[in-house]
Amino acid sequence: MGTTWSVNAVLPDGADGRAIERGIQSEVDRVVAQMSTYEPDSDLSRFNRAPAGTWQTLPPEFFTVLRYALSLAKASNGAYDPTVGPLVNLWGFGPDKRPHDAPDAAAIAAARARVGWSKIELDEANRRAFQPGGVYVDLSSVAKGFGVDQVARFLDRSEVRDYLVEVGGELRAHGRKPDGTPWHVGIERPGAAAGAVDSPDEVQRIVSLTGKAIATSGDYRHFFESGGTFFSHHIDPRTGYPVAHRVASVSIVADDCMHADPLGTAMTVLGPEEGMAYAKRHGIAVLFILYGEDGRFEERMSPAFRDVSKP
Repeated sequence: MGTTWSVNAVLPDGADGRAIERGIQSEVDRVVAQMSTYEPDSDLSRFNRAPAGTWQTLPPEFFTVLRYALSLAKASNGAYDPTVGPLVNLWGFGPDKRPHDAPDAAAIAAARARVGWSKIELDEANRRAFQPGGVYVDLSSVAKGFGVDQVARFLDRSEVRDYLVEVGGELRAHGRKPDGTPWHVGIERPGAAAGAVDSPDEVQRIVSLTGKAIATSGDYRHFFESGGTFFSHHIDPRTGYPVAHRVASVSIVADDCMHADPLGTAMTVLGPEEGMAYAKRHGIAVLFILYGEDGRFEERMSPAFRDVSKP
């Protein structure tokens, strides 16, 4: 996934910590083997190369993630789209090398012709997906969250009841810390230094996670500049261009990380007004951090997020 994982856990008496660590790594490795765009032999890469007009049988985890990604694409009217890969790659935010200049309109139009979540059909009974030809699926916005959930499920099976799982900044918690207090997670202030968020100046807000997951999407680390214009890595599948509104970051709290992870992308593309309306309609816990006109950051949170945030 091009990132790291960490787990803080209270192991039961007699548990083999090394065995649990190997089990965690195995869960993450399976997600990479199935859904990585960086691995040429992953199941996802093979699907993207599959001949036009063919049905491809998928592993159960891959099928589960793709099914949810397509359902969110439909619900968001294409603001979220797992087939956005050609545009992501064109703008230099995929496994290919990042360009030094923004692509021209003709290149964007050609990439957009390959994008469209509705082009993919699913065969639920046989766990298959239809490759119509030229469709490139990118699950980077959801597979990482699914990986967090897979690790959490492994820990549950291993009778580990208290843990905080993190993969690339997406987190899920269960139980409590050894001192009996809840797991507290700091939402990074946009532009704060990379690394652990442990300084008050680097934390925008603290959330207490109890049986919940949190995922944050931001544009302040993954971007490039061309002709004096900054281009975010969040591409609007509906236009083919990076989003241009005031969103600095979006944080989503949900029951599991597979749902939280791509919702952050969807909310970023929808923007603060349309995204907040969507969140309120669907009871989504979302925190928008916006760039303010005076250089300060502005917060907007849904009622559901206010219920889980810590003052």
